[in-house]
Amino acid sequence: MEIGSRLKNARSEHGLTQEQVAEELGVSRQSISNWENNRSYPDIVSVIKLSDLYSISLDELLKEDKKMIEHLDDATNEVKSRKWFSKLIEVGSFLVIWAVTAIAFRTGAAEGSNAMGYSILALYIVMPVSTLVISFFIGADRGWNRLRWLMPLFFGMALITTQMETFGIKWLSTLEIVTVSDFFSTFEPLYFIIGAAVSAIGIGIGTAVRLNKFKKRTG
Repeated sequence: MEIGSRLKNARSEHGLTQEQVAEELGVSRQSISNWENNRSYPDIVSVIKLSDLYSISLDELLKEDKKMIEHLDDATNEVKSRKWFSKLIEVGSFLVIWAVTAIAFRTGAAEGSNAMGYSILALYIVMPVSTLVISFFIGADRGWNRLRWLMPLFFGMALITTQMETFGIKWLSTLEIVTVSDFFSTFEPLYFIIGAAVSAIGIGIGTAVRLNKFKKRTG
């Protein structure tokens, strides 16, 4: 028996109309009709809700329906792809901003009388604000899971490289070979701490907002 027939029989046994089920799930009556007639398949969230509504185990509901299982598998893979795409967008947006600050120095656009002002703008405003905003979205994006708490390390390194780039580190702009002592003489751990701390704050706020929305949805 296909899932459509199981859903229709379960609804009839519970004395529910398609309109009532649709209202309970927050979908259209046409969707319920399509599912029961195997014209389309419910997504995984709807399957779980239907399982609870009809008091049927997922195993029983999906039993031997290969097409439905394939549909859920494809849907799961699509969700995974979207999660990775959102991660790329979030990290990529930040990298673009970071690259622009570096290119300005590599091309000489921020030299001369504008150099100090640009350095302060890039290091103390543009990068921290970008870190905070992007970190907020990372915290609000449930696709990151626990991996989100490693991102402050990434943002900390991003800020420290900005510091090394913007305050006259010619060897970084020209890619000249330098000694280890030259490198560490320009390395300021404080900026790493600041970048990581700002990121952690943004992620914390984003996570709190996401969890608050989840609590409201679940009552």
